[in-house]
Amino acid sequence: MTLTCPAPAKLNLFLYITGRRADGYHQLQTLFQFLDYGDSLSFTPRSDGAIRLLTPVAGVADDHNLIVRAARLLQQQAREAGVPLAAGGGADIAVQKVLPMGGGLGGGSSNAATTLLALNQLWQTGFSLTQLATWGLTLGADVPVFVRGVAAFAEGIGEQLRPAAPPERWFLVLHPGVHISTPQVFNDPQLTRNTPRRDLATLLQTPFHNDCEAVVRKRFREVDALVSWLLEYAPSRLTGTGACVFAEFHTESAARQVLEQAPQGMQGFVARGVNVSPLHRILSGHPECA
Repeated sequence: MTLTCPAPAKLNLFLYITGRRADGYHQLQTLFQFLDYGDSLSFTPRSDGAIRLLTPVAGVADDHNLIVRAARLLQQQAREAGVPLAAGGGADIAVQKVLPMGGGLGGGSSNAATTLLALNQLWQTGFSLTQLATWGLTLGADVPVFVRGVAAFAEGIGEQLRPAAPPERWFLVLHPGVHISTPQVFNDPQLTRNTPRRDLATLLQTPFHNDCEAVVRKRFREVDALVSWLLEYAPSRLTGTGACVFAEFHTESAARQVLEQAPQGMQGFVARGVNVSPLHRILSGHPECA
């Protein structure tokens, strides 16, 4: 049996940097919402226990790929817990990739979370979401929110999650064709790191902002030009540390009208913001995924 499951994108509807810890990690406040758009992963059991990625990423060794790392992590945790793995305990994994790398949409973290959830089911390990989220944090700060599958207000370094329910609007997401690494932004000396902490109720009543945007727009003229263009049509900002920018609309048709006017060569899509991950909707309604 092959399981085919979505790995949805996310947006940071706002992102504030409230401090920096002694270990160099940044403390933040952010609001995650999923999109009904993203990658798709297929998992086929292997009887030899091997993990094989059928669609490798150019320039990324399999041992460094979050999908492979997530699969092996689940194998390791099962061994340490004495939990037998069903279906042979291995998997061939194929990815249909549509989310850009370095775009701030959480593609790698979402792929890792989908791998943990799908193989937890395929191998019948029976681990809880809390366990999977805790292990997922070792792969990346955004993995737990994808594992838990509900829109969330995050604090700490992004690991302290509280369910949230922002309006489910339509979004136009555009990628300016540049790759931005998260460390590059967080290490910038001009990054704002002292935004006051506020409670969620206050933040929801305040115009949303991304503290990383000023640094990214200064470093990458393509992002600056794109944000400036989008702001002519709707409230727009950077997601995560970029490079994708998004504008929010009340209707799908309004978003698509602006997409049709996007600068030539610009990659983009229109999607609905959703507070329950498409992956979790499928897993709850159809245990076999697809």
